[in-house]
Amino acid sequence: MRWPATLALTVLTGLALSHTAHAADPTYAERLGWPKGTKAVIFHSDDLGMCVEGIDGTIKALEGGLCTSTSTMMPCPWVPGWNKYLKANPHVDNGLHLTLTSEWDDYRWGPLAGKPAVPGLVDEEGCLWDNVGLVNKNASADEVEMEVRAQIERAQTMGMIITHMDSHMGTLFSNPQYFERYVKTGIEKQIPILITGPDGALMKKFESEFQQLLKGMNLHEKVWEAGLPVLDDATGQSYGWKTFDEKKKMFIEILNEIQPGVTEIIVHCTLRDSHFDRISESGATRQADLDVLLDADIKKLIEEQGIVLTTWRELKERRDKVK
Repeated sequence: MRWPATLALTVLTGLALSHTAHAADPTYAERLGWPKGTKAVIFHSDDLGMCVEGIDGTIKALEGGLCTSTSTMMPCPWVPGWNKYLKANPHVDNGLHLTLTSEWDDYRWGPLAGKPAVPGLVDEEGCLWDNVGLVNKNASADEVEMEVRAQIERAQTMGMIITHMDSHMGTLFSNPQYFERYVKTGIEKQIPILITGPDGALMKKFESEFQQLLKGMNLHEKVWEAGLPVLDDATGQSYGWKTFDEKKKMFIEILNEIQPGVTEIIVHCTLRDSHFDRISESGATRQADLDVLLDADIKKLIEEQGIVLTTWRELKERRDKVK
């Protein structure tokens, strides 16, 4: 895996766009109609369609665990199989995990727009680049937008549920020009996007060059004013924790630290097996994500804390009511 786990933290921190905040400002949860003080959480499983092990693990987390939301990597080979589940279960919250990289050594995919249309997104194998830095070095914002739109179009062609959009490996959050195209596309198509306000406690633990680049742009308010929901906080820290015991301990800390507002906790629920281990060395942390979302102690803590579990679908429905 060429994506260091710490990048997830930096990327998500970069979503917090700076503006002058006041202690009395209502949270986005309040603005979406929840009572003051509400802690609403989305447990979000990424990377659907990448492999069958991720599908099986996420289904288990949806049906018997705490998972409330998912997102799909449209260029990947198991998308049709995952979409069959979505069509049979139309209540499932599913977004697009917009994919501009192909990071594994022996298991790869290319752009849906096609190499001639987006040559800057393609490596010598005809696949998407294997890391975010190479995308930034080679791909224009026009090519990125073209590929994003191709992925949306394929999902729509397949009749896939699209409740929101986010970014695989944070590529769209790594470059201000890419990020602006992501925001523009979400607003145009009225599809919610992963973006947060500036005051998330979980994100403020980390610095971000991207946050500084976007300082003062207030894109989160532009998104809100365009009729789309905005999160208060988000974290992808879980990817860096390998064992179940470590992950459970850290999830308890996160749940105890969560402030009022809407928070997304990003995980990668996977039923690890020998086939997955040939794809990636990340099987341990992905299996542990699944195990924690099935854990009775974590479920009990959420009940004790009075945390409300929600979805992107509910966020959009609530946003529509407060226009």
